[in-house]
Amino acid sequence: MRPKIGIVTISDRASLGVYADESGPAIEAVLREYLATECTFETRVIADERALIGATLQELAAAGCCLLCTTGGTGPAVRDVTPEAIRDVCHKELPGFGEQMRAASLRAGVPTAILSRQTAAILGAALVVTLPGKPGSIRVCLDAVFPAIPYCIDLLGGPRLEGNPAVVQVFRPSSAPRAK
Repeated sequence: MRPKIGIVTISDRASLGVYADESGPAIEAVLREYLATECTFETRVIADERALIGATLQELAAAGCCLLCTTGGTGPAVRDVTPEAIRDVCHKELPGFGEQMRAASLRAGVPTAILSRQTAAILGAALVVTLPGKPGSIRVCLDAVFPAIPYCIDLLGGPRLEGNPAVVQVFRPSSAPRAK
């Protein structure tokens, strides 16, 4: 069975069809490049509603997604509630992910990266990573954190995700068990 990855676009306007979701497909495209492991992608486009965000993440984790990537809702605007929704449903936060993503965005010349409240957390056996809403920033942020994602999923007891070595170098300690 293929590992499952959930992608949740959090945008009032995209959820209403005012404009097409470009961020969710951008995440999927980058992950397909990074991963040598074939995965199934479950995608959702939802409104910036705290309870809905939490319920959607819970639904995808319960459906067996080992990785949940969100896009949008991490800024300082009133409707940006993704980090709060993450804290509502997750049991362990991993702030180093947000720190790395903000640092990478700053190095890429995005001075407003300091306004981002990106983070990562654990929901059951799934890793949740919040990504920016701008498609162009998604690769910058995933470049910064993806090398640690497969090993984190290993530590959660999830499926072994292999990286595409031509694109990204996944980090696993030498003591980590090898794939079967």
